[in-house]
Amino acid sequence: MTRHEFRALVDEALTLIPPEFRDAMHNIAIVIEDEPTLEQLDDVGIEPPDTMFGLYEGTPLTERQWSNEVPLPDKITLFQFPIEDACDTHDEVVVEIGETLIHEIGHYFGLSEDEIEEIEDRYWHARDAGDGEPSGDDED
Repeated sequence: MTRHEFRALVDEALTLIPPEFRDAMHNIAIVIEDEPTLEQLDDVGIEPPDTMFGLYEGTPLTERQWSNEVPLPDKITLFQFPIEDACDTHDEVVVEIGETLIHEIGHYFGLSEDEIEEIEDRYWHARDAGDGEPSGDDED
């Protein structure tokens, strides 16, 4: 898939983030890279050939010191090639992009891995039980 097609799926996934979360996201860049660098993998303790689908870089909201300084933007990077390599169908790519975004946005809000996994489970359980679209109305 082209970068433009992948970006369109990311943009679509962002519209499915519940508005209360989307509206609370400030000064954050969401970028797409081909794959993580060796340094990025090392920073999170992953050794090739293992990889990752996304990465949050910044200071979670819960850990910020409020000052007069304008902080650099936080950054969520989605890694296109590992996501595509892990998926067999277009629909699987769509789901993986959504799950990865939820996961990395959870880090932005300072949620623990357990809290993020619980949200992901509820998000996709609602999707499976409904009409194929995440309901978003059971998110906290």
